[in-house]
Amino acid sequence: MKKLVLTYGLLGGGISVIGYLITMVTGAPHNDFAMLIGFASMLAAFSLIFVATVKYRKEHEDTVSFGNAFLIGLYISLIASTIYVLVWLYYLYNVYPDFAPKYAAEYLEGLKAAGKSADVIKAETAKMNELITNYKKPWFVIGMTYTEILPIGIIVSLISAAILKRKPKLQ
Repeated sequence: MKKLVLTYGLLGGGISVIGYLITMVTGAPHNDFAMLIGFASMLAAFSLIFVATVKYRKEHEDTVSFGNAFLIGLYISLIASTIYVLVWLYYLYNVYPDFAPKYAAEYLEGLKAAGKSADVIKAETAKMNELITNYKKPWFVIGMTYTEILPIGIIVSLISAAILKRKPKLQ
């Protein structure tokens, strides 16, 4: 199982990073298009969980328990998510160190353009200032970045395990 999850986890990590590359090339790192591309690349990456589980099942007399199928998905999710997080950390600290202030400014401008009240803008400004402060802490960034991708992998792992589990055939 180790080779299988490592192979598909690394492939999944590479696919998940494609979303970054597309949004950086298009120059749209945090708009609706970027979110769509990011989530599409995550789902494409995690679709490999199904492929890996089917491969595992074929290698084991066409059987796989829910637990093993879930573990395959979970390990692939952890590997792919870790690659995603590491690439974001590199990008954040080496290419885009002013991400948090720019993101906050764009978000607040969007609220103003939408005609939100001064009270709402004031409250959101405080939240954005807290985000800017927290984004200076690597552990905060790591945690936030994992929460973007890992839950999707876990959900796909559960769905895959439920769909692909197969008990041994009775003879």
